[in-house]
Amino acid sequence: MPEVAVRHLVKKFSSDNKVTTVLNDVSFTVADGEFFTLLGPSGCGKSTTLACVAGLERPDGGSVAVGDAVFADAEAGTFIPPEGRNLGMVFQSYALWPHMTVAGNLALPLKLRQLGKAQQRERIDSALDKVGLVHLRDRYPHQLSGGQQQRVALARALAYSPSVLLLDEPLSNLDAKLREQARAWLKRLQAETGITTIYVTHDQHEALALSDRIAVMSEGNMAQVGTPTEIYEKPAAPEVASFIGRCNFLPGVVQGAPAKGLLAVKLDCNGENVTVQSGLDLPHGAKATVAVRPEKLRILRADDEQPRHPHSVVHGRILRTAYIGARFEHEIAVGDLVLHADSDTPGTTDEVGLLLDPATCLIYPGETALPDEAAELATITS
Repeated sequence: MPEVAVRHLVKKFSSDNKVTTVLNDVSFTVADGEFFTLLGPSGCGKSTTLACVAGLERPDGGSVAVGDAVFADAEAGTFIPPEGRNLGMVFQSYALWPHMTVAGNLALPLKLRQLGKAQQRERIDSALDKVGLVHLRDRYPHQLSGGQQQRVALARALAYSPSVLLLDEPLSNLDAKLREQARAWLKRLQAETGITTIYVTHDQHEALALSDRIAVMSEGNMAQVGTPTEIYEKPAAPEVASFIGRCNFLPGVVQGAPAKGLLAVKLDCNGENVTVQSGLDLPHGAKATVAVRPEKLRILRADDEQPRHPHSVVHGRILRTAYIGARFEHEIAVGDLVLHADSDTPGTTDEVGLLLDPATCLIYPGETALPDEAAELATITS
């Protein structure tokens, strides 16, 4: 399977005499056999990027190539239509023909490629076998469950042996339990076939579970490209940290470097100092924001052993606790902020400490706006 190279992609749309830039200099490479995910909120440009790769949209700038084949090059005026790209596409709606059987839906793209009937049947049965639906080849879409329809759409995309598989939020119409099962099944299928795959989703859990690498998009730009571990553990910007999982943000002012590789920050919310591991060279008095995941915070009760330097403790009060089966989720008022912390123990109405390990904290220069939820909670408790 060839690699996919997207270079300096630009896409603009015009409406009511107004031009909106949807993609702004988007570049990435998908390696041979890689599962690559475009992740971001609605309107960030991820589906438009996929449409440019598929040939459903013509880019206003940049290029798209698969292996040695250049599918689009705005500067050279090159544009190959979708039918000339040999790419498999699965849409969010599945786009199955309701008046055709499962086998009929798979046969259509093969007929367009002028394959003989014997070859069509062989390809159809092979594709349906990959998704475990050979026994349903004569049923119609309305006779299938949502999960089965999703598999048929995927089998249709695989039937003509595409060079790259493009998936546009294919699991979003499934309920939570079925979506989890389909996720595991899709990952196994992609690994077995080894097909180069570009996947679009707004679901961070899907992206982390499925991907070899993730590109987080924001307002038509690439915010960060990396492995799931890199994206989650070392987000390059506050926007990435807040979108991937939950994250607490604590604005403050740098107080200096107590030791090599450490920064001390005085928090705006309550005036307490915390120590953060960082390679940033921020001067004394500089604005900065400390970020920490809820599962990285440890709740300390009054009788717990106090930590050793350079671990930090901030003090607060538990407002609410939710039991979600595997853990307890706590909302804790710290000064004029509300932080989230996870633990395996119930909450308490007592004052508590929150232990911050410098190695698990992140720090970003400048001030970071509070997520809407945290800001609202902070207003309620102030």
